[in-house]
Amino acid sequence: MTSLDWSVLVATIGFIVIYGAWKSRGVATMESYVRGDSSLKWPTIGLSIMATQASAITFLSTPGQAYEDGMRFVQFYFGLPLAMVVIAAVFVPIYYRLKVYTAYEYLEHRFDHRVRYLGAVLFLIQRGLAAGITIYAPSIILSSILGWPLDWLIVAIGLLVIAYTVSGGTRAVSQTQKQQMIVMMGGMIVAAVVIVWRLPENVSMPAAVGLAGALDRMNVVSFDLDLDNRYNFWSGMTGGFFLALSYFGTDQSQVQRYLSGRSVTESRLGLLFNGMFKVPMQFLILFIGVLVFVFHLFQQPPLFFNQAALERVEASSHAPALHELQARYETAFATQRAAAEAWVAAREDAAVEAVAREKLRTAAAATKEIRGEAKTLVATALPGTETKDADYVFVSFVLRYLPAGLVGLLIAVILCAAMSSTASELNALGSTSTIDLYKRAFGKKGAPANDRRDLLVSKGFTVLWGLVAIGFASFASLVDNLIEAVNILGSIFYGTVLGLFVVAFFLKRVTATPVLLAALVAQAVVAALFFASELGFLWFNVVGCAIVVVLSLLFEAARSFGGGGGLAIRGE
Repeated sequence: MTSLDWSVLVATIGFIVIYGAWKSRGVATMESYVRGDSSLKWPTIGLSIMATQASAITFLSTPGQAYEDGMRFVQFYFGLPLAMVVIAAVFVPIYYRLKVYTAYEYLEHRFDHRVRYLGAVLFLIQRGLAAGITIYAPSIILSSILGWPLDWLIVAIGLLVIAYTVSGGTRAVSQTQKQQMIVMMGGMIVAAVVIVWRLPENVSMPAAVGLAGALDRMNVVSFDLDLDNRYNFWSGMTGGFFLALSYFGTDQSQVQRYLSGRSVTESRLGLLFNGMFKVPMQFLILFIGVLVFVFHLFQQPPLFFNQAALERVEASSHAPALHELQARYETAFATQRAAAEAWVAAREDAAVEAVAREKLRTAAAATKEIRGEAKTLVATALPGTETKDADYVFVSFVLRYLPAGLVGLLIAVILCAAMSSTASELNALGSTSTIDLYKRAFGKKGAPANDRRDLLVSKGFTVLWGLVAIGFASFASLVDNLIEAVNILGSIFYGTVLGLFVVAFFLKRVTATPVLLAALVAQAVVAALFFASELGFLWFNVVGCAIVVVLSLLFEAARSFGGGGGLAIRGE
């Protein structure tokens, strides 16, 4: 990176951190630290909700996924707007009426402390691991691309986030996320403009979309009902709906964002804002990946996008095999580029276009096959190295083709996303550990509240979870696709947690022990499905929630039929 890039990067990150610290000065109570004094307006809430979900993984991995697999991942979000309506109508008023700090407090109001503990512990496990991935994701990519030491990057990002999260709590997180979201979306729009500008003069936007479609990258919607297919309309509207309902309705990292609103109306508007703009935002990010794919039909991409790994192969005894692949790849790419140019010239004539399309698809398949051989060579030369390189696609384009200054801005986008998502997670982990575990287990009933002690304990837990996340990130390995990894991890737990809340909200006759047993069974079943089946991960949310609901009713009926049978405990 140039000195201008460094200046833009440091100035952007520095401004956001200093601004957040200034806006959150004077935080001295648990109310301020956890709920930001319930003072936020709906635009800040909406942007904070979006920024919490839009981690660095979103901006690193999503364009790469579209580059490899097309637009179909956008279907994952189709159920989200409906989930926002349900949460705004049902969840938010209950949380406000009970004046809870965390979502899991409600479970004790409705059932008992055991169900509250279960909900909180499932959240802590899932979100604690996810926090490590959100730190690891930008660190491994930036380390490989820029040559920075991985461990130092992980520690630097983690400590920076811990510092401003602990200093200002929810208010600091929400205020910085507003600025970070503006930087993130501004940077992505600039990237899209630059990609279009760098396309050949004879390739218009319609031609670019046509090229992407000819090579199966504009696969936005599929109505095929296939349970093994991760992304189609039906999985998005069902599994995606349940996942969004659980994530935004029961995950404390999100609940804490809208509970900081000054009123029920402000919180509802923030959620609906997210429902309106989340799908278009993801469409844009995926479409940027498709544009990078089209750009690389005319400008030769790397044989393997993880350049650091490729350089290590070059320095090994496998260098001759790599050189042979490089020569074949250059020849295959020249054929592919000629086929792409021929398709653009022929696209107005249907008969000629059909022939040109087949030649283009054949040429593209040949280059893809050689890239596959390169991945095999990397795996042979560097055992243990991850050969899935889609997560390197976008940042590789940024560093190679964006002008000075914009490179620094896009790296700032990645770091902002990492900081915003991780800060929300650590803030929620700290508050949940304090309120749902520490205060519930060790607080003496009837004893006066000690706000200063609780604040210090919450900050201590935030630091502890931050260190856990840094530690997990330091020992993590790059998975097939980072954004899928985070969503798969969430889907393993979210269905069960959502089931607890669905029973609590809508099945008033079910008491504590039946729902507790049902949740334990559901979690075991989902874990078994994850390890032993090919079921698409979005369906885990539906399965987990359904098992909790059905078994709760059956266990409650058995309890009632048996006159209690030792199962009767407090419940509504």
